[in-house]
Amino acid sequence: MPQLDQYTYVFVIGTFFALLDAYNNGANDVANAWATSVSSRSISYRQAMVFGTVFEMLGAITVGARTADTIKNGIIPNKAFKGDADVQMLAFTCALAGASMWVMWCTKHSAHVSSTYSLISAVAGVGVATVGASQVQWGWNGGKGLGAIFAGLGMAPAISAGFGATIFMLIKVVVHMRKNPVPVAIYTAPFFFLIAGTICTLSIVYKGSPNLGLNKKPSWYVAAVTMGTGSGVALLAALFFVPYVHAKVIKKDHTVKWWMFLMGPLLFRRPAPEGAERAIIPNYAVVQEDDDDLSSTNSAKSFDHNGDVIISASDDNEKKLAHSEIKQQTYKEIQAEGDAKLKAKLLKKRGPLGWAMRTLRDTPMGPGELYETHNMVIMIKRIPAYLVCGALYGLHYDIHAAQTGHSGTPEGARMERVYSLAEKYPNEVEHTYSFVQVLTACTASFAHGANDIGNSVGPWAVIYGAWSTGNAAQSKAPVPVWQLAVLSATISIGLITYGYNIMKVMGNKITYHSPSRGCSMEMGAAVTVLVFSQFSLPVSTSMCITGATVGVGLCNGHIKSVNWQRVGLLVLSWIATIPIAGTIAGVLMGLFLNAPHF
Repeated sequence: MPQLDQYTYVFVIGTFFALLDAYNNGANDVANAWATSVSSRSISYRQAMVFGTVFEMLGAITVGARTADTIKNGIIPNKAFKGDADVQMLAFTCALAGASMWVMWCTKHSAHVSSTYSLISAVAGVGVATVGASQVQWGWNGGKGLGAIFAGLGMAPAISAGFGATIFMLIKVVVHMRKNPVPVAIYTAPFFFLIAGTICTLSIVYKGSPNLGLNKKPSWYVAAVTMGTGSGVALLAALFFVPYVHAKVIKKDHTVKWWMFLMGPLLFRRPAPEGAERAIIPNYAVVQEDDDDLSSTNSAKSFDHNGDVIISASDDNEKKLAHSEIKQQTYKEIQAEGDAKLKAKLLKKRGPLGWAMRTLRDTPMGPGELYETHNMVIMIKRIPAYLVCGALYGLHYDIHAAQTGHSGTPEGARMERVYSLAEKYPNEVEHTYSFVQVLTACTASFAHGANDIGNSVGPWAVIYGAWSTGNAAQSKAPVPVWQLAVLSATISIGLITYGYNIMKVMGNKITYHSPSRGCSMEMGAAVTVLVFSQFSLPVSTSMCITGATVGVGLCNGHIKSVNWQRVGLLVLSWIATIPIAGTIAGVLMGLFLNAPHF
């Protein structure tokens, strides 16, 4: 059948909403997936952007096709459209519009939702408006119906919590509970590299894209390649990682550079420097006040000749007044206060972002409306600054300050109470697992790309197939690799430019994070996502990482070591997504399909 040129505008609109849905996926779901790594201070936000971009695209291109096929054909049967490719195009365009608008609104208001369930609910709503509720696959449908998909709403977080808790308890028993845990942590690290490498390889080989044909290989080939690759990663860790961390942590050799890991076992013979009292490693403790706050507070204090702080009656009254004022602040005021503090720091920077923010500050809009001549000239100067700020602001956002809450506020007090119930482990041990967490974070990102790329690419593939061939049956064709690549790149852009708006309310907002806890959370979530994806069940990666976070948090031995208020808000947003996204998409489809015309 010929190409539907008369409906090219529908294809263009559908492409726009597919890109918007992928962008929101990166800004919402991917940001939540990487919040664990950033919260644990294993990697910086900028490093998370780089690793996220690489592994999201790898997971989407090599593994993402099966999940996309479920969203394309598992919810609305292809035969329900009766060969009307134009109606099928409109249906999935409305589904993408409804899902992307809802997730965009939630991202703007820092409300974390599942883009997976948003899109699935939107497709179901469109199906009701198009072919009737009886044609929508509400049951199990061989694992592809709504019943099977929504079963993951309860199953995935629980299973992920179990996996995450199991892995962390293994680390806790084997390492943390030892009298001298540092050497044990270093020498057992290759085992966790083995787990991460095996899971990642298994997902690529056994469930690879149909275009690669890897899923058709015999089982002995799958087992050999999987175990061989995992063992190879563990061997490389034993040869290069263990000697490097041994020299840096146990020998306390501050002269070791990052590139010296290439020396491998030769680092064991490297003499330790004299007078080294402690290892030079980062501090992984979660704090609520940064160094600038402490220094500014100390500089404002007065001391007597004994070094004691002098507190006058007026100072005491001012502190009480300030404390009462802080307590009366709303959550939005607290956020605005933190943002203002960050912007004050960014205004002093020399790079493009500092220039852009100073430009916006120094060239305010003049009196009158926008169309006034002087305001139009000012706007021409401000537009480049707006673009630079939009692209670079997230690179400099203070994620940790936003997560822990400000000291003296109800939120800060609640987080301080949660953190106090979590046992703090030595930085030397946590430093070892920070390297492991980099690999587990990449595995989790790979798993997200494998699973959640189907959110946007499934409907987009239907629209493209129906438009390019004029045949509704074309939606059964495999998803082209180029579509997976385009949308995975768009997901990465969402993470880079706007992911901070979700990441600032996740991670440490749920429970205390550290590298050993973080790698357990990410590994538990990755295993769960890959298990569900293996059976072609789209499952929310954000739900999995949240479940794993709660599971690991409960391993602290106290139910109050988890911020249940935040967890409750997350569950509420997940549940609200189903009717809201479905209603928006269904109403749009009903209006367009039945609109009066001449």
